[in-house]
Amino acid sequence: MDAAAAGNKEREAVQLLAEAEKRVKSSHSFLRGLFGGNTKVEEACEMYTRAANMFKIAKNWSAAGNAFCQAAKLHMQLQSKHDAATCFVDAGNAYKKADPQEAINCLNAAIDIYTDMGRFTIAAKHHITTAEIYESELVDIEKAIAHYEQAADYYKGEESNSSANKCLLKVAGYAAQLEQYQKATEIFEQVGTSTMDNPLLKHSAKDYFFKAALCHFIVDELNAKLALEKYEEMFPAFTDSRECKLLKKLLEAHEEQNCEAYTEAVKEFDSISRLDQWLTTMLLRIKKSIQGENDGDLK
Repeated sequence: MDAAAAGNKEREAVQLLAEAEKRVKSSHSFLRGLFGGNTKVEEACEMYTRAANMFKIAKNWSAAGNAFCQAAKLHMQLQSKHDAATCFVDAGNAYKKADPQEAINCLNAAIDIYTDMGRFTIAAKHHITTAEIYESELVDIEKAIAHYEQAADYYKGEESNSSANKCLLKVAGYAAQLEQYQKATEIFEQVGTSTMDNPLLKHSAKDYFFKAALCHFIVDELNAKLALEKYEEMFPAFTDSRECKLLKKLLEAHEEQNCEAYTEAVKEFDSISRLDQWLTTMLLRIKKSIQGENDGDLK
């Protein structure tokens, strides 16, 4: 859309806002309150929503978010909880592009309504959106973790275990980055155990046990050995996996304080299965515990 067309949409939106405000004010008069005050409020809701959509077309995200918020508050006044929640979500989506903190405020308002209505699955979905804003926009990992945990709780309560596990894996990944290894280990083990008996998901169990073992390894070599034995016993398919073989090589190299053997084992694994950033970070932390190892690289 060109600048002139966007400007026209903004002007239309501003006119609608003015009309909506007039409707709201007139609904407060004594006689209107007796005769059809709600009708005026309903009309104002519609006008705020139309204005918000025009602001969206003009890419004025803050104004769109604000107009959706006004509509949401009026829907609450009318006891239209579902419509209010929808408008708060629309406001959050608009604010995401301009004001991440305000987006979170709107999503939290929607979450409160959905939980009050017993709509826990949709509340969980918006907790995830909130967590993602904390991850990518506000870079507050502790708060992202809290929202992923809340989403997981709601999904579990609704028996959506696969969705709950996705959230828990996010929590575990971040917990390990923050050096909360016990928390990370418990979650990776829990998810690994819950997936290893599922024919469709069991191929992923080895990844979760691998990550749990790495978290153990960073804390204590003996812990990692004992954990590895436990995982092989629980999940025999793990023994033949490349992940398990790598762990055994790393444990041997660490026991011998052989940095070259450690690096070679990692390089060999990486040549077939590319290491992601999380695995690279954890493997480097283990490598640094080998005596005299100051190199910040795995290769």
